[in-house]
This record gives sequence, structure tokens and C-alpha cells, in this order.
Amino acid sequence: AAALGAALAGGFARAAEGPALPKIDWSFERVLGTFDPAARQRGFQVYQNVCSACHALGLLHYRDLAEIGYDAEQVKAFAAATEADDGPNDEGEMFKRPGRAADKLKKPFKNEQAARAANNGALPPDLSLLYKARANGANYIYGVLTGYADAPAGMSMMSGMNYNKFFPGNQIAMPQPLSDGSVNYADGTKATLDQQARDVVTFLAWAAEPNLEARKAMGVKVLLFLLALTALLYAVKRKVWAKLH
Repeated sequence: AAALGAALAGGFARAAEGPALPKIDWSFERVLGTFDPAARQRGFQVYQNVCSACHALGLLHYRDLAEIGYDAEQVKAFAAATEADDGPNDEGEMFKRPGRAADKLKKPFKNEQAARAANNGALPPDLSLLYKARANGANYIYGVLTGYADAPAGMSMMSGMNYNKFFPGNQIAMPQPLSDGSVNYADGTKATLDQQARDVVTFLAWAAEPNLEARKAMGVKVLLFLLALTALLYAVKRKVWAKLH
């Protein structure tokens, strides 16, 4: 009976875990990690055209987009395409103005209640730190974006939920956001589902850790310095104690 119980428990655990996440060789997760500049811009385009309708990037300012290759005029244009609340003016009234480069990226909803009301009670998470907040963040985000499918036969889906083989519990409130041709890339890249998912993951990884490249480069320099210092200390030790051997 104990053996049967253990076997059933193991089976249930495996069923709950679901399929393993895709394993992709992300350039920014290597030892000498770097971001693909073109992928970051394409990823921002995916976020701007698709994801920003529901998800905020509350920690990112328009001026930060200069770090992924946009010039000052492009950054101003992105900001000016939005409206920001400002004030009060001389009459004590709040007013709206065109966005500025110093503004944070515009949020799709004014508050949590408005976000839930527009999404059948579900709260779309802020994407600023999603890459770091989820275990195996890059593969997790990619898996969720590409994991939509028809629910298996016999599976009871809750109202308003969508089947996703990589999402915990396999039921997600977010409808499938990406499909082939969801965006028209400015650089002419073919916008397949796989390409869009890879690009937006790269952009979100940069948004969560914009200093990643500098940090990894510094880490390599520190390791090289420590190796050189170790060799030097060993040589000094042999020189100092040579006569006593």
C-alpha cells in the first residue's frame, strides 16, 4: 500500500509539473553575456505593439531606450506619442501634456482596479522584473508565449481561461498574445511566433537588468586579475622560501 501510494504521488507530481520548459541558448545568459542589439529593438517593438496594451514596464523611462540603439529624436517621438498627467497649473488644476523622454513608459491602466475590470478580474503583471522574478526566467517567458494549445480531451477549463502547457496549472487568463505576423518588424525580419517570443524575451531581460553586459565584463576582468595575482604570489613565495628547501 505504501509503495502504491508513493507511485501515485510521484505520478501526480509529474502531472502537476507538466512538460519541461524549452531550453534555449540565450546570448545574454552565457559567461560573456551580451544582448543582440537588433533583437532588443525588435523586442521593444513587440512590447509596444502587443504587450503594452495590458502590461506595464513601470521601471523604464523613455530615455532608457537610447541604451538599445534609438537616437534622441526617436526617443522623443516615442514619448511624444503618449500623454502624461501633469500639474497643478496656476489655477490648481491637473492637466495633460505630450510625453517627455524623462517620463516613465505609459501604463495601460490607471490603477489595479481598472486593470482587473478590463481583464475579467485578472491582474496583468508589470513586466519590468519578470525575467528575474521567475525561475529560469528567459525560458519561462518564452515557454508561456509559445505554449498555447487546445486543452487535452477530458480537461475541464475554468470560464475565461486558456490552456497553456508551460504555465503552472496549465490555465492562464491571458489569451494568446502572439502569432505569426503579429507585428511588422522595422528591419524586415520575418515575424514568426518563435522570432517574436525570442525578441521580446531579450528585451525584457535587458529591461530587468540593463547593466548585465557591464557586470559580466567586469566579472571576467576580476577573475583574470585574481588569476594573475595568484600566479604572482606563488612566484614570490617560491623566491622567498627557496633557500629553505
